[in-house]
Amino acid sequence: MTLPGAVPPPDDSTDAGVAWHYGDPFAEQRSAARSVVVVDRSNRGVIAIPGEDRLKWLHQLTSQHFEQLGEGTATEALILDAQGRLEHHMVVANVGGTVFLDVEKVDDLLTYLKRMVFWSKVEPRDATAEFALLTITGPETPTLLEKLGIPMPSDVAALGEGFVRRASWPGRDAVDLLVPRAELAGWWQRITDAGARPAGSYAFEALRVESLRARQGIDTDERTIPHEVGLIDPAVHLNKGCYRGQETVAKVHNVGRPPRRMLLLHLDGSADAQPETGDPVTLDGRVVGRVGTVALHHELGAIALALVKRSVPVEAELIAGAPEREVPARIDPDSVPADTPGLGREAVRNLRG
Repeated sequence: MTLPGAVPPPDDSTDAGVAWHYGDPFAEQRSAARSVVVVDRSNRGVIAIPGEDRLKWLHQLTSQHFEQLGEGTATEALILDAQGRLEHHMVVANVGGTVFLDVEKVDDLLTYLKRMVFWSKVEPRDATAEFALLTITGPETPTLLEKLGIPMPSDVAALGEGFVRRASWPGRDAVDLLVPRAELAGWWQRITDAGARPAGSYAFEALRVESLRARQGIDTDERTIPHEVGLIDPAVHLNKGCYRGQETVAKVHNVGRPPRRMLLLHLDGSADAQPETGDPVTLDGRVVGRVGTVALHHELGAIALALVKRSVPVEAELIAGAPEREVPARIDPDSVPADTPGLGREAVRNLRG
């Protein structure tokens, strides 16, 4: 969608097709923290699954308990391989007799879903050309929705052919709107006229990193299991029946020792270059992790998500980046899971005590 003032992303961006920013990405972030912004996320893929067997069928294929997913409810779900490694991450809404999945990429997931239909009464289809996603976030979101005549949902509510869905991030008050793609420009105008500041992917990605939310294919690699990137709580039902990869999920959950943890790194912002996705994280010359999303935050400065070996101490002096763009990095202690022995807030207290 082409909008007035929109600056397109760099050619190598993973967010082609949506605005990078609207002239001042740091002001956009501040507005998200203090008032309200709207972000065009219409580059997300959408899969629609109507059919009377949709919940039972998805229950058998995914990590989530779809049979408990009532009308007008939302969740997240994963499809894993036999070793429990992450293949697909989906944000879910069950509304109006259809399950909607918004995902990073449609093709491989849709191919897999269609292959698994067999005799089930479901009709998965690529609905990306039909629908587009907008995210509204900030403390003034409820007031904005009231101006638009949209009640703040407790979970998911129908919105014409699409829906409005309560989001768990970024910030306490955030919603996703799935709207007909043909009406996207009209919805954008209505939302901005009601007082939301336009914000681009530059700002949204910084807020996502601050929220410690992994993005598949950027903050994950071919070895990632859900425990490493904070996806157990939102996307895995630990008491449901058998699904592919469940044995690994249960074992690692019970033992509590995933090999890596996704952490927030504070980067040296004075450097001429910054690390890129996929670059190594090293400690004393030894590779101990992988850089995911790198962002510039309006308060935190240069930050990144990284998959780091569980044994790395919280006080470690790390280096992030390939040789030509190495920068010093340190772990944000508040990003370290509390169940990691020797790391996290307790370790910091011990160090300071």
